Amino acid sequence: MSQIERVASNTPWEPIFGYVRKVKAGNWLAISGTTATDERGMLVGGGQMYVQARQALLNIRHHVESTGFSLADVVRTRVFVTDISRFAEVARAHKEVFGENPPASTLVEVRRLVHPDMLIEVEADAFGGASAGGGGGEIPAPFGKEKTQAKPASKPAAKTPSRAPAKAKASKPKGRK
Repeated sequence: MSQIERVASNTPWEPIFGYVRKVKAGNWLAISGTTATDERGMLVGGGQMYVQARQALLNIRHHVESTGFSLADVVRTRVFVTDISRFAEVARAHKEVFGENPPASTLVEVRRLVHPDMLIEVEADAFGGASAGGGGGEIPAPFGKEKTQAKPASKPAAKTPSRAPAKAKASKPKGRK
């Protein structure tokens, strides 16, 4: 059985909501929604989607690397924005940060985030294999590569005569007494 390690980042919302910044379970790492805050917890880039996206993704990189993983180990990001019409700014930052190792990703517009000046929040999941230390997880089989056992050929079953389906009888609603 693998060990689960929970790491808080001491944001003001963690104890209120009851979550931690990241959870490492074996070779897997899950990073909670991360926003554009600096090392003092102050929001960066008020009103600037690209600046906030870049900062949030750099924060993701910090959390990934401080746990012994790399950005190449990130397999999925979930991106929540308050204005999807600014997609190009978010996409630019995401591509710059992940470069040649793009993860699977989802981008969703939400009404608002926990602070009204926050424009973006990013979650990430990583799989580190042997490079991330920790044991426990096996590398899952690639999609479509599962081994199947060949079934021995058997004689076709004898056909049974088919019956016409029974007709349902309509019933009249009963009146109240």
